[in-house]
Amino acid sequence: MKGLDTQAIKNKVALRASLTGSIFMDSVRVSHDALLPKSKGLGSPFSCLNSARYGISWGVMGALEDCVNRTRAYALERHQFQRPLASFQLVQKKLVDAQTEVTLGLLASLQVGRLKEAGQYSPEMISMIKRNNCGKALQHSRIVLDILGGNACADEYHVGRHVANLQVTNTYEGTYDIHTLILGKAMTGIQAFF
Repeated sequence: MKGLDTQAIKNKVALRASLTGSIFMDSVRVSHDALLPKSKGLGSPFSCLNSARYGISWGVMGALEDCVNRTRAYALERHQFQRPLASFQLVQKKLVDAQTEVTLGLLASLQVGRLKEAGQYSPEMISMIKRNNCGKALQHSRIVLDILGGNACADEYHVGRHVANLQVTNTYEGTYDIHTLILGKAMTGIQAFF
C-alpha cells in the first residue's frame, strides 16, 4: 500500500522468538472496500488491544511459573554449606512469594475470562490484570533469579531470558503507568492524562 512501510526490529534483547516491527505511515489512503466491516471508530482496534492484553495476563504468569519451577529445582539440587539451597529460609520465602503471585494472577485471569465469556467484563478489568500480572511477574522473576547466584547469567536456566522478556512485556500493550491512569480514571471519574 502506498505510503505504508513496515520494518522488522533487529538485534532485539527480548522477545526474540517473535517478529516485532515498526509501522510507518505517510499520507496513507485506505479505499472504502478495504475498511473493516461493521467497525465503529477506534472500537475495533481497542477490542484487539484488550484481547492481546488479556492473553498477556496469562502468558506472563506462565513465564513466572517457569521461573519458579526452574529455580526450585536448582535450589533443591545445588548445595552450599553441606545443605541444599532450598533449606534456607530466604530461598523458601522467595519461592513461596513467587508461587503465591502465580496462583493469584492465574485466578484473576480466569475470573476475568469467565466474566468476558458472560459479557459482563469491562476494559478496566483487563487493564487491571495486565498491569498487575505483568508487574508481579517481572518483580518476582527478578527475585527468584537471585536464587541462581552466579549462574543467573547462564542461558541453561532460562530465568534471565524470562526476566528480559517480562521487562518488555511490562511496557507493550500499555505500560504499567498507562494502565494505572486508566484505572485511576475508572475509580475517580477524572482523566489524569490528555
